Amino acid sequence: MKLTLNVWRQPASQAPGALETYTLDGVSADMSFLEMFDLLNEQLTMEGKVPVAFAHDCREGICGSCSMMINGQAHGPWSGAATCQLHMRAFKDGDIITVEPWRAAGFPIVKDLVVNRGALDRIIQAGGYVSVNTGGARDANSILIGKDTVEEAMDAAACIGCGACVAACPNASASLFTGAKLTHLGMLPQGQPERDTRAIGMVEQMDIEGFGHCTLVGECQEACPKEISIDVIKRMNRDYVVATARRQERKASVGGG
Repeated sequence: MKLTLNVWRQPASQAPGALETYTLDGVSADMSFLEMFDLLNEQLTMEGKVPVAFAHDCREGICGSCSMMINGQAHGPWSGAATCQLHMRAFKDGDIITVEPWRAAGFPIVKDLVVNRGALDRIIQAGGYVSVNTGGARDANSILIGKDTVEEAMDAAACIGCGACVAACPNASASLFTGAKLTHLGMLPQGQPERDTRAIGMVEQMDIEGFGHCTLVGECQEACPKEISIDVIKRMNRDYVVATARRQERKASVGGG
């Protein structure tokens, strides 16, 4: 295939950027989208030009680092797939493909297609964990958990933190990501002791990072490569409201004493 690529180039976070157009020939339909970019960078190197910076690691849909807007869609036209899982058979000879980085205040551009997604890490640090006492491992069947509960928790735990939900959301909200992390911990017994502090800490950190507010547009679940349901946002909102009410009750109790 012969393709025309419009790629966002930006040498540094504070430098101006613009789309640059490249013609790439010899693209195989069996290539992944990232392999196509490898081919482009080989061509640019041979021409004495600076290769396009883009993030990647596992190339197996696990790490979430391959964040690209492809023709205006987070991760491209295939649903339930990260950019690294998108193959060039999704396109045809002569296509024009526009590739841009995530666009969100919470994801500042580092270079070209690479953005800083450290804001998601800081949301996790604000409460996305459970405290575990050291010692011998407990028997797996010592705490019985319903099948439906386990499946819902594990579906939420599939989140790879890629940020596609933020990029697709017109408000640049990180609610699907935060809701997924709260859901997979909050539904299991191990997550109950810190459930309230977790909800308050993570939701408030999400606001601190500059992400927009959720208006339940639903674009986030459509863009999610793991197809996580928007229902996790409902659970996040409930947990946050309950936790905030309990915090106010404790403050009132202390003040009244």
